[in-house]
Amino acid sequence: MSEGPVSAAETALLLVDLQNDFIHPNGAYGRAGQGAAEIAALPARIAPLAQAMRAAGGWIAATQFTLVPAKGGAPIIAPHLHKLRPFLAKGDFTPHGWGHAIVDELQPIDLAVEKIAYNAFFNTRLDWVLRKCGIRRLLVAGIVTNGGVASTVRDAHVRDYEVAVLSDGCAAFSPATHDTTIASLRALCPVITIAEALRDLTA
Repeated sequence: MSEGPVSAAETALLLVDLQNDFIHPNGAYGRAGQGAAEIAALPARIAPLAQAMRAAGGWIAATQFTLVPAKGGAPIIAPHLHKLRPFLAKGDFTPHGWGHAIVDELQPIDLAVEKIAYNAFFNTRLDWVLRKCGIRRLLVAGIVTNGGVASTVRDAHVRDYEVAVLSDGCAAFSPATHDTTIASLRALCPVITIAEALRDLTA
């Protein structure tokens, strides 16, 4: 990416997988009793930053974990995921469905990209879209810290994006896992709070 100061117009708040099927009580995980309080709290915590980003001329980008429907609508599920989450079924994380959508609290989204693995750059158009829109800096929030967030942040770093992780804008299914991952990411990129990101936007 080009050098020099990065403006708000070149910055995106990247929301990783903050979808109804993960977070809403009526989503796939909620119906299966697989929620976590730390994850459920994220949309309300992140919403003020999303609003400030829009007001400053920045971008709201989002990744959407996707289970691609195959013949008859049955989802294509990786074996490791099927073993971990046997409750996932037809209709869950289906493109354009309610469960697939980013939660209402964080709408509207400027750029949305479907993904099929942890890393949001793997086999997706994310890098192409970000570069076409002139985005050089990513503020990363979402779930889970040790999965989609960490793998996407590491790939963004390799691709020369200026990237920062929002420590209180991410969560995992256990606080200990979240804390361990955040500690490991500090060696790679800045780790900041939502309050610090808000302060930088309004400075």
